[in-house]
Amino acid sequence: MIELGKYQTLEVIKKTDFGFYLGEAGTDGKHSILLPQKEAPEGAAVGDRLNVFLYRDSEDREIATTAKVPVTIGELAVLEVKQVNKVGAFLDWGLMKDLFLPYKEQTAKVKEGDRILVTLYLDKSSRLCATMKVYHLLSTASPYRKDDTVTGIVYEIIDSFGVFVAVDNKYSAMIPKNEIFVPVQVGEIIHGRVTTVREDGKLTLSLREKSYVQMDADAVIIMERLKESGGFLPYHDKSDPDQIKSEFNLSKNSFKRAIGRLYKAGTITITEEGIRLV
Repeated sequence: MIELGKYQTLEVIKKTDFGFYLGEAGTDGKHSILLPQKEAPEGAAVGDRLNVFLYRDSEDREIATTAKVPVTIGELAVLEVKQVNKVGAFLDWGLMKDLFLPYKEQTAKVKEGDRILVTLYLDKSSRLCATMKVYHLLSTASPYRKDDTVTGIVYEIIDSFGVFVAVDNKYSAMIPKNEIFVPVQVGEIIHGRVTTVREDGKLTLSLREKSYVQMDADAVIIMERLKESGGFLPYHDKSDPDQIKSEFNLSKNSFKRAIGRLYKAGTITITEEGIRLV
């Protein structure tokens, strides 16, 4: 069966001045698809079998190409947004007709130049479109273990849960909302640490190092903020966690560990009013 959005091996059943018509081997050729002359390999002839990708051109005709297409139905790829208009976005995928990404298939508003993770689907009119809703395609069979460092792309953010990440563009992972201390956007490449490999194989990530490694960096942040503010800040170990997060992009536990380190080093004093450089 001939299917759009996939690579298939088809047989050359007819040659014309403008290209070749391809069909399934052993059929009567009633369903044939044009491979334009400029797309055909040199020396192609009737009876040859060619591996081609099938899509619809700008006139909505089924057409074949021998070009290397970065994404097919059931697979994932990071593509660049070329244009955005009132109906959706259009992505560059190396073909003459750009790939349409409807607004309803966007997990976040995109703009020209963004690079986003997508897959293909056929809409109700049998046209190939892109979607950013890729959760169901991500693998849970990653090779990673606790404390491994990984790289991935953010493909969705749900405020009540956290940030969803495709590690290596293919493995399912999430950064819980309580681990988000800096702004993160869909399409952003992140480097994180695996904190948990869940029973279902999905990864839980943190953008921070283990506490004993991160502590020095946190202490530097607090020291710089103290110097900027003239040596005093009205925060201490009983301050509101939301205020600490807003001021330092740190969790309250991280803040307490860092000021504890600075206090033990004799760098600061801690009072009921806040922390002060010595």
